[in-house]
Amino acid sequence: MSDFEKIAHFLTEEQSGLTSLISKKKAHAWIDAMLDLLFPLRCESKKDSALVQIHNAHAEFTNLITFNERTHAQSKLIADTFFAEIPTLYKILMRDAEAFLEFDPAAKSIEEIIVAYPGFYAISVYRISHNLWQKKVDVLPRLISEWAHSQTGIDIHPGAKIAERFFIDHGTGIVIGETAEIGENVKIYQGVTLGALSVNKSDADIKRHPSIEKNVVIYSGTTILGGKTVVGHDSVIGGNVWLTASVPSFSLVYHKSEIHVRNNHDFIEPINFQI
Repeated sequence: MSDFEKIAHFLTEEQSGLTSLISKKKAHAWIDAMLDLLFPLRCESKKDSALVQIHNAHAEFTNLITFNERTHAQSKLIADTFFAEIPTLYKILMRDAEAFLEFDPAAKSIEEIIVAYPGFYAISVYRISHNLWQKKVDVLPRLISEWAHSQTGIDIHPGAKIAERFFIDHGTGIVIGETAEIGENVKIYQGVTLGALSVNKSDADIKRHPSIEKNVVIYSGTTILGGKTVVGHDSVIGGNVWLTASVPSFSLVYHKSEIHVRNNHDFIEPINFQI
């Protein structure tokens, strides 16, 4: 047996206990098809009617989630329920888009937000993945949320509970954990983490991530940790804050650092950095 044959035999034996799940490429194609259905502005050219798109997306979704113990009939029932909720989902997403238009002075129109804002893209994928997560759909919610993560740099777990009119500005580096809860009219900027204090597997079934009440603003670079941590409504959390305890409503929390400015000609020691 050649070295290559030995490696192939080893991998075959080691992988024998793993079962085939969902095609990542098909999952990515499905979520983009869903967003094109909801927001035709994303499409350069619309080839099919909305009815044809719905039929195609429904059939593909049913096929994607039919594996392991779930039958095709069970998958079709989940698909029927999900697609019946599309009008409600669309209205929630449009309220999110309206919040973007209201909160971002650079935003000129709803259309611009739909086609150009990575934060809105991430929220749209989150709304769909969360709906599926609530229906106990396996794997697909994680695949599409990770696809949005790869496209935007925004990592929102499908299990998080996020109310309407959620605004993400810039967005890169945002992490929102599985048990985080966010109220209405919350604004979050780049580099914010809503994370857990503990990563023990034994804590998987308890609330590990913070709760953010309505009308809160969280500025860039802030980390808020812990399942018992609650940020009270109408609070402002400044940039680069590290928060592991609750704060009451109407709080202003900020990190104070000193910045020194001087004439560099008066600085005796040269500043030479080598990496």
